[in-house]
Amino acid sequence: MQISDFDYALPDELIARYPAAERRASRLLEVGRRIVDRRFTDLPTLLNPGDLLVFNDTRVIPARLSAVKETGGRVEILIERIESECRALAQVRASKSPKKGGRLLLTGGEEVRVAGRDGEFFILDFPGPVLTILESAGEVPLPPYLGRDAEPEDVERYQTVYAKDPGAVAAPTAGLHFDSTMLDETLAAGVGHAWITLHVGAGTFQALRREHIEENRLHSERVQVSAACCEAMRETRAAGGRVIAVGTTVVRALECASRAGEIKPFQGETDLFILPGYEFRSVDAMITNFHLPRSSLLMLVAAFAGREHILRAYEHAVQSKYRFFSYGDSMFVTPGGHE
Repeated sequence: MQISDFDYALPDELIARYPAAERRASRLLEVGRRIVDRRFTDLPTLLNPGDLLVFNDTRVIPARLSAVKETGGRVEILIERIESECRALAQVRASKSPKKGGRLLLTGGEEVRVAGRDGEFFILDFPGPVLTILESAGEVPLPPYLGRDAEPEDVERYQTVYAKDPGAVAAPTAGLHFDSTMLDETLAAGVGHAWITLHVGAGTFQALRREHIEENRLHSERVQVSAACCEAMRETRAAGGRVIAVGTTVVRALECASRAGEIKPFQGETDLFILPGYEFRSVDAMITNFHLPRSSLLMLVAAFAGREHILRAYEHAVQSKYRFFSYGDSMFVTPGGHE
């Protein structure tokens, strides 16, 4: 398979650069045996009593920092992950890369020391708790394709209403459509809720560099799938219900925890790269946003529902002027349309 097998044409005006007026105001494209235009408020009608929605409760941290080097050069820091209380891995963008031992002065006055490199990332030592400094000096790390700086509205809207465990530098965007009322409506419809944690890394925005897909590797991300989530899934399946992942991050987490053939509690790292031909073990349907052309996330959705079928759905979405990417519209995908 080639990266070009997962390309599609997207007019720039269909990139959603701002969120909808209300979380639930987005459109929903049902992609199964048929392709059907809906509203996200129709979601409860697509669910059955006894189904289980699985959410990612990661919380986005204000991971973007501005700084200057000792020489005065401007630096942009994007935290990849917090390694310990006062240490983090980060991307550092500057006209000339800082050297080990170099010091970066944040706009808030704190001095960060470059402790070394870990591959393409820099190891940064902070003078205090990283999270505390980010909360005072950091900004919301909006995706680069939005082409704008974060604004006050993004602090709330680039975060799910159920976000709990801080550590992500990108939002699990399928969950952005849920407000508290929608969560209550699904519970009232007899649908269960379960939770995993996958801290989305900045690598999610990086392009695959090799044309032959199998030669690419994904950055590792931290995952936790609890015993309670596993038990809820087993009970759902035993009663004939479906496990529905809210987002590709949930799919990756659950599939990682099911690699032995059955779902088991898991805590650790995953670099699982799901491509067409993959045999899914844990998920019966998924809610997801529209993903970038040639991206690993589009490949995951294509693996689930069929590449040609998904590309037809994307073509329909473009023609119907759906809004794309993080702040865009959503899809409800089942594997009924496999070619």
